[in-house]
Amino acid sequence: MKVKGPTRLGSHLLPFVFPLLLVACGGGGQDALENTAPETIFQRAELELADGDADVAARLFGEVERLYPYSEFAKRSLIMQAFAYHQDRDYENARAAAQRFIDFYPADEDAAYAQYLLALSYYDQIDQVGRDQGLTFQALQSLRTVIERYPDSEYARSSILKFDLAFDHLAAKEMEIGRYYLKRGHYPAAINRFRAVVEEFQTTTHTPEALLRLVEAYLALGLTDEAQTAGAILGFNFQSSPFYDDAFRQLNGQGLAPEARGQGFLRDVYRRTIQGRWL
Repeated sequence: MKVKGPTRLGSHLLPFVFPLLLVACGGGGQDALENTAPETIFQRAELELADGDADVAARLFGEVERLYPYSEFAKRSLIMQAFAYHQDRDYENARAAAQRFIDFYPADEDAAYAQYLLALSYYDQIDQVGRDQGLTFQALQSLRTVIERYPDSEYARSSILKFDLAFDHLAAKEMEIGRYYLKRGHYPAAINRFRAVVEEFQTTTHTPEALLRLVEAYLALGLTDEAQTAGAILGFNFQSSPFYDDAFRQLNGQGLAPEARGQGFLRDVYRRTIQGRWL
């Protein structure tokens, strides 16, 4: 079973399914559900999901699992419950259902989708996160699991794209904090943030600006060797970038040129990335 989303049932089922489940979802619903076939509850859950009531759908899928735990419908309901919770933006319950599916059915063909849903439940919350990047790290870990454990699945490519975006997001947060410190003259703290981008997130789009900000911070501290080395790395790797033009003007304004000088972490970066020397 490939779960791509809810399935709308034919209208001929409605006269039989709807009245029964309407009673079940209202008062005294437990008794009605316990006397209802699993496929009937499952079909009603699909209808609720298709009609946009993901919360009711998730609860109905859960009832299938509770009442008929060893049936084939229980397995199908569990993955659909994870999907329904995700549709309802109930990410915590979506993760719980997806993880249960992975734990109970690790070899099932839908295990890859369950892992992907689990990753999405973290990934879709990234924009809601302020300074705390814990969910972003968890999204990266879960997406990596999809990529490494299910490389041939249809979800691997999407996971790679989302992994890159989440990785870029982490770099963007480092840049945001670094700019905050730089603007307020807290240069060592700013340097630590920009250094993290250059060393840990060098494949992201934020590396050129991080190097420019390092030039600015080091010049402000009078550490000209480090500023020149940052400018040299920027010039070799991103010479067409406007960030390099800005860095060159700042260095030139103090009679300096972008060139590798002194020691420190930037000299090591220069040695590895420009000279190809790792020792």
